[in-house]
Amino acid sequence: MLDALFRKITRFEPVLWGPSIIGYGRYQYRYKSGREGAFLATGFSPRKAAHSIYIMPGYADFGHILSRLGKHKHGKSCLYVNKLADIDLEVLSELIRAGLDDLAQKWPVEPT
Repeated sequence: MLDALFRKITRFEPVLWGPSIIGYGRYQYRYKSGREGAFLATGFSPRKAAHSIYIMPGYADFGHILSRLGKHKHGKSCLYVNKLADIDLEVLSELIRAGLDDLAQKWPVEPT
């Protein structure tokens, strides 16, 4: 279900990042310190305890969307959802799009 949702929103094909993260799109970053690399633009990891959903690059406050999402926990750039039935998938779609748009203002997002 998450794969279909991410494909529909991003229009990117999924790529495995490490052993368990499914990513859609990628971006190259370079910090002022000189550190650089590439990372997934958005994605998820289906885990036993909770789904980890990587959608917020950490640059903007998405509280207005998160307040409508449903039962979840979150860190700076990751959501934790025990069951997909606990959240509103339309709101999740909105959040994925908002996260990608925000990321694209800092770093170009490329297809995977």
